Amino acid sequence: MNVDVVLGLQWGDEGKGKIVDYLAQQYPVIARFQGGPNAGHSLHFDSSSYILHSVPSGIFREGTCNIIGNGVVIDPVIFEKECRMLESIGIPIKERLMVSNRAHLILPTHRIIDAASEHAKGSSKIGSTLKGIGPTYMDKTGRNGIRVGDITAPDFAARFQALKSKHLVFLKQFDFPYQADEGEEAWLQAIEYLRGFPLINAEYYVNDCINQNRRVLAEGAQGALLDIDFGTYPYVTSSSTTCAGACAGLGFSPTKTGRVYGIFKAYCTRVGSGPFITELFDKDGDALREKGKEFGSTTGRARRTGWLDLVALKYAIMLNGVTDLIMMKSDVLDGFDTIKAAVAYNINGEETQQAPYYIHEEITPIYKEFKGWDADLSKMLSEEKLPAEFLHFIRFIEDQVGLPIKILSVGPDREQTIVREIFNHV
Repeated sequence: MNVDVVLGLQWGDEGKGKIVDYLAQQYPVIARFQGGPNAGHSLHFDSSSYILHSVPSGIFREGTCNIIGNGVVIDPVIFEKECRMLESIGIPIKERLMVSNRAHLILPTHRIIDAASEHAKGSSKIGSTLKGIGPTYMDKTGRNGIRVGDITAPDFAARFQALKSKHLVFLKQFDFPYQADEGEEAWLQAIEYLRGFPLINAEYYVNDCINQNRRVLAEGAQGALLDIDFGTYPYVTSSSTTCAGACAGLGFSPTKTGRVYGIFKAYCTRVGSGPFITELFDKDGDALREKGKEFGSTTGRARRTGWLDLVALKYAIMLNGVTDLIMMKSDVLDGFDTIKAAVAYNINGEETQQAPYYIHEEITPIYKEFKGWDADLSKMLSEEKLPAEFLHFIRFIEDQVGLPIKILSVGPDREQTIVREIFNHV
């Protein structure tokens, strides 16, 4: 049995949490493979809403085993708060969740470094969530980091103080006020809470599941266009958000990759700085933001909005070897007279269908226009009831990217999900 992967194909916020929760009915094991508490996976069911930052989105499903993999970075304080919220609603979190010994820890001083570094960039800031994720990955690749498994070592306190001291020396280069011990007491208390979870060599566990034919679903955070290598650098996250990152973030072979579920919105959004070729600055952009409730689940920041970008979508599909597409927030497009999708770019007078390397070039999207529909998709729970104009739109997308859209989300709730069994391109 191979590992199936769920990941975002845009700049994050595509709705991965809902889909992982939905698919978890079929998977006994769900594993997060990268990112940190900058992720905000939203789930809506039984008239309630929940936001998960570090815990895999399968945690609400009875009988599941959820794993935080080695590619994830963990803030113990945020982790404890999230887990206690789940405990308060009756989720047996310590029975359903295991943590990789190799996952790295975010220290309080990582957060200070993040804030100081972003402040120093001024108008060139990346748009960091200021949760210490970038500096933690820097320590990981610089071979200075502290991992989850280290909290059981006899000299853990000394290791913590040694890394903190390195951070304080590093911070001397910044003109930025801070308290050296800020958040430290709460952090150390949260470490004690983390010790109460099964801390495992997750790579062995995942591979044992593969050998025993237990289905594993790998859950990514952020999106492919924020990948450290292939995203809109330097306006990217600090980890590999592509399918290859699932292998590295959980410790299984690329030959053991199964289906790759690529999730995208029916339009585009982005948080923070960076290029956004189809971005809208008009009433349509405002309507997408308001109708789609496009405000960050982690930061609360208003998201930038724009039409669907098929050039970028095809690029993300290529990078990840996507086998199945899942389109989210289809209902947000209800009521628009005209809907657009970018099919190519004009770069310095030349038309192309390739994502550019130089992100600061003058780039203009070339759009295909579609007639909108006067219907409420959120009340339609089968493909047969969908309006012809919407079906034309999704069939055009399928023809452009060469893949079927297997699942359509028409609202935030679990039940507002249409699984398409037949792909009719007549």
